[in-house]
Amino acid sequence: MYGGAPASRWLQLYAEIFDTVEVNATFYRLPTEKAVRRWVESTPVGFTFAVKASRYLTHVKRLRDLPDGIARMMDPLRPLLEAGKLGPILWQLPATFHRDDERLASALDALPDGRHCFEFRHPSWFADEVYDVLERHDVAVVVGDSPERPFQPWRLTANWTYVRFHYGRRGRNGNYSRAEIGEWSKRIRDTGVDAWAYFNNDWNAYAVANARLLRRLLGYQDGTDVAERR
Repeated sequence: MYGGAPASRWLQLYAEIFDTVEVNATFYRLPTEKAVRRWVESTPVGFTFAVKASRYLTHVKRLRDLPDGIARMMDPLRPLLEAGKLGPILWQLPATFHRDDERLASALDALPDGRHCFEFRHPSWFADEVYDVLERHDVAVVVGDSPERPFQPWRLTANWTYVRFHYGRRGRNGNYSRAEIGEWSKRIRDTGVDAWAYFNNDWNAYAVANARLLRRLLGYQDGTDVAERR
């Protein structure tokens, strides 16, 4: 995709095509504030970063005792906040984490200002009572598209939505077919709300090609000014 460009320029080149990126590295370890400032400097006005919450909070602590952990997680992200480039924070729960209404409610009460979304990976979470508490906090349910988790429905619990495309069903080797992406573009358009969508099938550059096609089908062109589209 980058024609042999050094890694130090990848984000800058990526931002010439797309207007947002999902940062997965923050799941494994917190970035330095210096690194986050480079993110800000490498991207244009209007570019946004969706940040995956630390696995220490979601997989180790399992949403217990969040306030201190959230403070540590948010501290190095201050340059994104100051620049208006912080998008949603993604809270991905492990597949072994069964529904716990009390713990979820406590976690939602501890969330800082901003957009948050939860990706549940155990089927017990997909229940009306869970949707209700998310709606009260304007927190989105992540639509995680994967044949491994067919129980994940399309459900709006906020005035925006978040879609993660993990693995195409009708393309080859996890690639999404044009027909699949066309169907998803219609779903996204029909919601009538702000949608954040990311492709994680990044082998063989499928994610890049799939994301560019989705953008075109939604009427966006590469390089169009972000402010004109939002």
